[in-house]
Amino acid sequence: MNIKIVVTQEEHYQFANEICETIETSAKLRGTGIAKRTPEYIKKKMENQDAIIALVDGKFAGFCYIESWQHGKFVAHSGLIVHPNYRHHGLAKKIKSKVFDYSLKKYPDAKVFGITTGLAVMKINSDLGYKPVPFSELTTDPSFWKGCQTCTNYDILKSKDNKMCLCTGMLYDPKEKQKIPPRHPFNVKVLNRLNKIKEALFLKK
Repeated sequence: MNIKIVVTQEEHYQFANEICETIETSAKLRGTGIAKRTPEYIKKKMENQDAIIALVDGKFAGFCYIESWQHGKFVAHSGLIVHPNYRHHGLAKKIKSKVFDYSLKKYPDAKVFGITTGLAVMKINSDLGYKPVPFSELTTDPSFWKGCQTCTNYDILKSKDNKMCLCTGMLYDPKEKQKIPPRHPFNVKVLNRLNKIKEALFLKK
């Protein structure tokens, strides 16, 4: 495949609707909660060059965007998605690596964080040097947590005062000395067990 992974430009606005539809469809198929995005919001991220897009022969193949919080003290990568036609080629990791490096250059003093229920995203984050952390180490900006309102698990987050949910919080602090391989190796079995424990606690009838 002839893959191009680039910072978004005006020419990429045309893919905003397709990106939103792909994100929503993927979440429904996985049965996971996800904050909904609008084409207008995606276009704004593209306009501000706070997004990365992957193209294969001019067709949308993948996407991810950057959000900043607390005046640039924290940044998060959101909306990571790969089009179904281009999955199983390691494209998600390539997009994530690109947006990770780009955000460190654009926001050099920011801590990079994310919350996710996806084991694949957790694995990618771990490989980049993120560590699992409690939500108390993430941004306290209410705008970030407000973005979770459209997630199917929002009632859980709200009932826990934004301190816990089915998602796992992960953080990369550029001021910490990083080691290769990462200090926090990813263990699928452990995280699967933790997710099942959370589900049993939070989703019990």
